[in-house]
Amino acid sequence: MNTSPDESLSLARTYPAGIRPLQKVALACCSLALLCLVLSLNSHPILQLVLIALATLTGLAAGALWYNRSVAGWLAGVFISGFYVCLYWYPAPLSGLVQLLDPLSYLMRGRPSDQWFLYGFSYTALVLIMGIRFMYKYRRNAYQRWRTISVMFFQLIFSFLIPAWMMAMNQPEYYFTYFWPLKYEYLFPDHIGWLTGSYVHTGIFLVCWGAIMSFIAVPVLTWYFGKRWYCSWVCGCGALAETAGDPYRSLSDKSLRAWQVERWMIHGVLVFIILATLLLWLNSWKQGSLLGSYSHIFSRSYSFLIGSMFSGVIGTGFYPILGSRVWCRFGCPQAAILGIIQRRWSRFRITTNGGQCISCGNCSEYCEMGIDVKSYAQRGEDIVRASCVGCGICSAVCPRGVLKLENGTVKL
Repeated sequence: MNTSPDESLSLARTYPAGIRPLQKVALACCSLALLCLVLSLNSHPILQLVLIALATLTGLAAGALWYNRSVAGWLAGVFISGFYVCLYWYPAPLSGLVQLLDPLSYLMRGRPSDQWFLYGFSYTALVLIMGIRFMYKYRRNAYQRWRTISVMFFQLIFSFLIPAWMMAMNQPEYYFTYFWPLKYEYLFPDHIGWLTGSYVHTGIFLVCWGAIMSFIAVPVLTWYFGKRWYCSWVCGCGALAETAGDPYRSLSDKSLRAWQVERWMIHGVLVFIILATLLLWLNSWKQGSLLGSYSHIFSRSYSFLIGSMFSGVIGTGFYPILGSRVWCRFGCPQAAILGIIQRRWSRFRITTNGGQCISCGNCSEYCEMGIDVKSYAQRGEDIVRASCVGCGICSAVCPRGVLKLENGTVKL
């Protein structure tokens, strides 16, 4: 049999030919033009909503059909990123969509809608809709069904309804499923002072809740279950990545270079937020003499660079280009802490039966965290990686049942 040098013999599907740089620039311009058209329809929110939905569906279809390193993928990526930029910093063109949600906002919060209510509603709706799609896709796998129900539940109840109800009762808007360092301001001195000063008993409870979850519950649960208990069962970022991001999971870079960049970036962000928190507390203890007026600039710089640009614009907007776990893999400080505990002390691992592996490559292809699972399976070596979120898709797509998610004993 004659094959060309570029022809792949892998049983798993391969990526289509890449788009040239000049084509990417042209597609980005085209997508920005489409975004401008949508934003110009401010007085027609229904039409805006329809166009945004069509753009989103186009990107999702591209991910499912073409692995999305394609024209539609770049269009969707730039469009979603641009939409996030407008939502975060230039919400005026979206005022029609915001007002469209006024009745629901008054019902839930007792106040008019704003850009953040639009964000929360859109985020939750996308998780629920795409979660139903995901459960249908893996309807024969109980683990996938239950963890999808879990992330849908936590997103709807704890990240959308409860914060809204708390605002309706004149209490602080609080997200119980996010902890420091992911929700970095929850341990900043100014935020704690505001909570305990403005809401007293409720504020003290919320501060204690955050501290207990960050320093007690997270290590204990991760020791027993691995980081999957949070990243694949509770976290809202993981909820969107696992549902709306599912069509793009195969786009994660599996190269050694990507892994090296991942280690430096995610631990760099963790060091950044730890130092920022310590400096802000030291400045508070010194009554502002250490940083002075720069303390607000210091905290806001992290909020802008990491909290908004990285986790929001890049972390979600680049789904169709870099895969569904860009933020979780390269930037999330919570994932970094969970990963350290998982790698060093956790009972969780993915066990392999190398004798049954046929090297089809499905496991590596579908790993959203860029782990070359196949290489572990071929060697019959258990997978204990800091980056693994325990989603179980590698096990679900394995045709021979080689991979199993288990809680074993820790070898000291």
